[in-house]
Amino acid sequence: MSVTDPLADAFVKIKNAYRARKEVVNLKGSKLLLAIIDILKREGYIKDYRFIEDNKQGIIRVYLKYLNKNSPALIDIKRISKPGRRVYVNKEEVPRVLRGIGTAILTTSKGVVTDDQARKLKVGGEVICYVY
Repeated sequence: MSVTDPLADAFVKIKNAYRARKEVVNLKGSKLLLAIIDILKREGYIKDYRFIEDNKQGIIRVYLKYLNKNSPALIDIKRISKPGRRVYVNKEEVPRVLRGIGTAILTTSKGVVTDDQARKLKVGGEVICYVY
């Protein structure tokens, strides 16, 4: 069975793993997803990740982070730009998630960046997701 939106599929797997109190979740690998997972690690939403080579596209193993026994570090991750409707913003319209508490992840001409980095670089781009 083919997946229409692999990023949305990965985000749902991460959210479901947090809800099930899992320690690890495996995702199908891609360069874009790897860049997004790297941002999640830098921003403190996950503990760590590891890319595992196989003879196909690879597997990204994500180690989930909990603040204490019951509360996950990542509350929600929402896909904004979808295959049916792409959402682009210019440098003046870069969104703030929950008045700066959350993080927006964008693809720009400078690579995959957070909303804060996009403002510093003065670039706009496609809004991939909101994380908080």
